[in-house]
Amino acid sequence: MHYRLILLLFFVSAVISCQKDSNDDEPLEPSGSVDNVNDNGTDSQKIGTPCENGLAGKYPCKGYDLLAHIKLSLFAAEEGNDSWGWTDPTNGKEYVLMGLNNGTAFVDISDPISPVIIGKLPTSTEASPWRDIKVFDNHAYIVSEAADHGVQVFDLTRLRQANALESFTADRVLRTIPTAHNMVVNPESGFGYVVGTNRNDEFLGGVHFLDLNDPQTIRFVGGYGGAGYSHDAQVVNYEGPDQDYLGKEIFIGSNETKLVVIGVTDKQNPRTIAEISYQNTQYVHQGWFDKTQRFFIVGDELDELNSGGKTRTLVFDLNDLDNPMLHHTYYGPTNAIDHNGYVLRDLFYLANYSAGIRVIDISDLADKNMEEIGFFDTFPEHNSTTFNGAWNAYPFFESGVIAISDINRGLFLIKKSQ
Repeated sequence: MHYRLILLLFFVSAVISCQKDSNDDEPLEPSGSVDNVNDNGTDSQKIGTPCENGLAGKYPCKGYDLLAHIKLSLFAAEEGNDSWGWTDPTNGKEYVLMGLNNGTAFVDISDPISPVIIGKLPTSTEASPWRDIKVFDNHAYIVSEAADHGVQVFDLTRLRQANALESFTADRVLRTIPTAHNMVVNPESGFGYVVGTNRNDEFLGGVHFLDLNDPQTIRFVGGYGGAGYSHDAQVVNYEGPDQDYLGKEIFIGSNETKLVVIGVTDKQNPRTIAEISYQNTQYVHQGWFDKTQRFFIVGDELDELNSGGKTRTLVFDLNDLDNPMLHHTYYGPTNAIDHNGYVLRDLFYLANYSAGIRVIDISDLADKNMEEIGFFDTFPEHNSTTFNGAWNAYPFFESGVIAISDINRGLFLIKKSQ
């Protein structure tokens, strides 16, 4: 059945606004959910394209093969943004949750060579370039900077019986927090932390606490604005080297002009443990702990744009949480802007906008050694300082499939070359 016709039936309003991206000259496919032609539409490109001689089809690469690509037109959207993943605990089936300017799409990647769009949850109010998704206890939590969007809650087990390309409704929408840039979840505690909210709200755009342990009765349990506006964060039950905080719940916030460490074990009495900045701070954007929880890897989103130079990644030593110190500065091979980065074991997966995803070996961080060992460039036009290309990379699927959400081209599935 023709997918464009199906999308017209299910997502009429989205299709009306859908336009072909000016940065992507690939023709729209009349059928199928996966792109299988190259840019000029003349030569067939196999799905599951290996990285050979530095290219997977038209995409520059090193060490990672292209499994599949779903274009934005097939999501009935104009832009991609965040992405996350869910694995069904009953059967191990893997799904990508793809953020779009006008909603969230759910993609079955149990066969990553032939992924299937299961359906789409439209935005709760209006379209927005900013949407963020996290998962806890088989539920997706979706925030956006769209006006009065709230926190959409979606029971992911509904995907088991969904019809192809179904138009979903949220199970509930929490209006307590009208707009937000991001939401993070600590799976160990079952709390959600909503950040990047209105700067004039009760917590000045700082963190808002949600108890997610019962998805039927999600509770707002306070927040904290004592360290200012939080753009992004990671929250963990701390197991790092600082014995003073062992077992405590720690919030590491990327707060625009500084990195902050906040104790959030007691939701009624959170406190700032430490704050740190660094030379040429432009916009402290996002970060992630290494596996030892000693080192925290941070990206500054605007330094390449405002100051020039290669992609800069900063590594902070949090051996003493009360006194974090800048440990190392890593420069990548391109001038592209860095965005979201995540750690899995000894690898750091960085969504690097126009330079695609970069995979960096961090096994020897203590000795200040970081080495790029692979990449996949979803935006082959250039590696300049523009907000095009890879917004996010999700590397946590057991299968080894990596999902890349691209602003201009939609969803890419890649995997390490054999």
